[in-house]
Amino acid sequence: MEYRRLGNTGMKVSIMSLGSWVTFDTQLDNTLATECIEAAGEAGCNFFDNAEAYAGGKSEEIMGKAFRDLGWERWSYVLTTKLYWGINGETPNMRNTLNRKYLMQGIDASLERLQHDFVDVLYCHRCDPETPLEEVVRAMSDIVSSGKATYWGTSEWTAEEIRGAIEIADKHHLHKPVTEQSQYNLLERRNVEKNYARLWEDYRYGNTIWSPLASGLLTGKYKDGIPEDSRGALAGYEWLQDRLSDGDALAQVENLRPIADRLDCSMAQLALAWAAKHPMVSSVITGASKVSQVEQNFAAIDVIPLITDEVDEEMRAAVKR
Repeated sequence: MEYRRLGNTGMKVSIMSLGSWVTFDTQLDNTLATECIEAAGEAGCNFFDNAEAYAGGKSEEIMGKAFRDLGWERWSYVLTTKLYWGINGETPNMRNTLNRKYLMQGIDASLERLQHDFVDVLYCHRCDPETPLEEVVRAMSDIVSSGKATYWGTSEWTAEEIRGAIEIADKHHLHKPVTEQSQYNLLERRNVEKNYARLWEDYRYGNTIWSPLASGLLTGKYKDGIPEDSRGALAGYEWLQDRLSDGDALAQVENLRPIADRLDCSMAQLALAWAAKHPMVSSVITGASKVSQVEQNFAAIDVIPLITDEVDEEMRAAVKR
């Protein structure tokens, strides 16, 4: 396993990590989730990602119980979660917001579900245009100062919003955000490669990327339709079906198959290794609904050295974006 510093911090995270979006509670019960986390740990993973909104809080509960059952020392893993969407219906101040009241109560609720005293990274799951940015920065900084989070970060913020938060923190001597969590894969490149480029150059701002397989599209398993046991067939995830049935995207993904065959790896491993190759990427968050998927995904570590500049160019030419 390769470990990289989380942005400009001193904390190191595994280049391949395990997240719980879609899978925990929806596809994994407590036992299987624990087995997947254990398999990831055995592969060298130390970074585990969650969010309050995943499965309406159930994902945090499942992951928290898994760590308790495994009995791992707290220093041995990095645990993260995210706040913004809320899980309390349409209650004022508790949904789609980053106001101070919400953040202070939200972190306590997440920690209770996780059965932990603190998380290593607390992300703002989206930016809140209705709350002053200084209010958000001060609240997140206070959470870090309280010891309930070690660092804080952003998820799907614009480069301008991130830079604004950093500048406010610097001006008032507050804890600044240290990492983004954005989508990055062969089909979604612009944010990491264009919009965030200056953030990397100026601040060494980190990024723990999500959806490295474009919701499974880059695995190649959807070329003949949506399998019944895949996330594309899950109730509540019908929004994925249009994307997974995009004929143009599917055709471009198939252009990657000869490259994967030549490198003797699966298409999923090829896509994961490609994403991990980018220097701004601190960790690639993977998902899995079974232990065998964890093992197969983490085997992409051996493919990373094979993604030469020539292979990178060939993959980009195959999937034009």
